[in-house]
Amino acid sequence: MVQSRMTITTMLLLTVALAISSPRAEAKSNMQKQAFGKTPDGQPVDLYTLTNKNGMEATITNYGGTVVSLKVPDHQGKFDDVVLGYDKVTDYAEGKSYFGAIIGRYGNRIAHGKFSIGSSTYTLAKNNGENTLHGGNIGFNRRVWSAKEVSGPAGPALELTYLSKDMEEGFPGNLSIKVVYTLTEQNSLKIDYSATTDKETVVNLTNHSYFNLAGQGNGDILQHHLLLHATKFTPVDAGLIPTGELRPVKGTPFDFSTPMAIGARIDQDEEQIKLGMGYDHNFVLTRGIKNGTLALAAVVHEPKTGRVLEVWTTEPGVQFYTGNFLDGTGTGKAGKPYGRRTAFCLETQHFPDSPNHPSFPSTLLKPGAQYHTTTVYKFSAEK
Repeated sequence: MVQSRMTITTMLLLTVALAISSPRAEAKSNMQKQAFGKTPDGQPVDLYTLTNKNGMEATITNYGGTVVSLKVPDHQGKFDDVVLGYDKVTDYAEGKSYFGAIIGRYGNRIAHGKFSIGSSTYTLAKNNGENTLHGGNIGFNRRVWSAKEVSGPAGPALELTYLSKDMEEGFPGNLSIKVVYTLTEQNSLKIDYSATTDKETVVNLTNHSYFNLAGQGNGDILQHHLLLHATKFTPVDAGLIPTGELRPVKGTPFDFSTPMAIGARIDQDEEQIKLGMGYDHNFVLTRGIKNGTLALAAVVHEPKTGRVLEVWTTEPGVQFYTGNFLDGTGTGKAGKPYGRRTAFCLETQHFPDSPNHPSFPSTLLKPGAQYHTTTVYKFSAEK
């Protein structure tokens, strides 16, 4: 009997020793689901946490398809949450900053809340002065999406679907949307957007994550360095609607063709800077995308943590926004206040107000055609 007990004990010790001698043996890609409360009208929503083999975490809710948190390592291996957001779904429902959400049916602005397709003119809600912003009063950021796990060899993945019915927020056509978030083993959050319609409509989907590579709520982003592969941008009027011009960035505060601190020229005495209260402009990406080719659009580096964010996309433009309208009155995760310029956005997109600018890349989607774009937010760290 004593010998049997010793044998069992020895086996247990060997098992523990083997587990200890195999570092990260427990590390694996996975997804976990938990309740995230209810919307103001009583709909239950969930929270999905995707974890890759490197320990990177992306937490997403099916309310608005929102990226709630994104935990990535710095140059010392320390993980921080690098996106702004809230701890409660009710705060997302009441918030006005679109933190982390899927934006649609049309990301960015449409002038005077109107556009035409052929001989038909469509009128939208004016929720941003005289213009329509991010899909209207109840955009995709305030909808509950259907969710299911679609993980595969690339990493844990979450599929979100939503049917935007004909004339929802004034947009024509029943639009079936699918968005897939994949957390890859290369520390990238890949977002694939797809849509089909039964009637001609306009579509411009994006994600509105606010990034601070020093960690959410940890100061401003003015010392982050930005490289943007854009030689032109679309100047705006007082309502932040593009004038139609594609203006060269050379010789202006909008030139990030070589890495530059975001805050270096953000308060210059320049008309477009004043209109945007900083940067809130669409940049025309220069890599000549053809047939949906994924290409590098931007690189951001945070000097203290060494964190680097690369933005890859199939889109022709990116909205660079520096959190100019954050004012510190609201509190985010862990009770942290979000003051002015404590985050930046790089919203990959077609151009703002494209339906009213025939010279801009078209956002028209016809029945039988497939809308598909891809954006990748890739993280690394430099010593």
